[in-house]
Amino acid sequence: MDYKVQFDVFEGPMDLLLYLVRKQEVDIYQVNLTQLATEFIQYVEFMRELDLDVAGEFVVMAATLMYIKSKELLPKDKQVLLEDDDEGQDPRWELIRQLVEYKKFKDAAAQLKEKEIEQESIFVRQAPKPNFKLMETREAPRPDVSVFDLVKAVGTILQRIEDKEGQTREIQADTWSVSQKIEMFRKRAQTQKRFKFSELFEDDRTRQEVVVTFLALLEMIRMKQLQAVQPSPFEEIEIQPAQASDEQASNPEDAAHEEEASGQAQNPSS
Repeated sequence: MDYKVQFDVFEGPMDLLLYLVRKQEVDIYQVNLTQLATEFIQYVEFMRELDLDVAGEFVVMAATLMYIKSKELLPKDKQVLLEDDDEGQDPRWELIRQLVEYKKFKDAAAQLKEKEIEQESIFVRQAPKPNFKLMETREAPRPDVSVFDLVKAVGTILQRIEDKEGQTREIQADTWSVSQKIEMFRKRAQTQKRFKFSELFEDDRTRQEVVVTFLALLEMIRMKQLQAVQPSPFEEIEIQPAQASDEQASNPEDAAHEEEASGQAQNPSS
């Protein structure tokens, strides 16, 4: 039985689209839909290669983008004829409209979250005495890294290994399982406060090992045992122990899932 990771950060295809639009650093109405379609499909294919559980709505969106991309590549006169056949419906503008609406809700949700945090800091009952020593040494908060950033980072590592392997590949037996890598990460987190994303893959020699390591990392992030952060947009992603609440730590469902994962985990096929 293959080990599949169902990662809660995948909020749907619109979330991935908005992420890719922001990467282009342009207004939504000026986004390059051909480039957007290419990058979206690359991400979906790469998630499948990593054996991540890709929902059907991602596949539907990929098909829609492929249709839009094919229309963009046609000569202008053929585009007009095709639009006439489609009764004037332009999927490009419909997609942009959905993106704009999704961004509004996403931004509104972020503002509500900020308000919630602000209210929690104002209405406090029996607040403990401040630990000034801790406040002096506490570092500034670092933004969480999205799963799409992690997929892009591990893609670079996989490409590097593929370049080293060249055209000839020696078939090797898998020596690590996801559950074994998870146990390694737990031991490392006990002795090392923070480490670079690339350091996790230093001992990996094959694509299979990289995939197993990455799946183990995703599972520990999903279980809120590790956290991926990035000091600034151009710095390397770092991994550190997550600050899980007592409620999360004592959640029997998480413990049951963790035990099941350890018992059923096997190496994903390349």
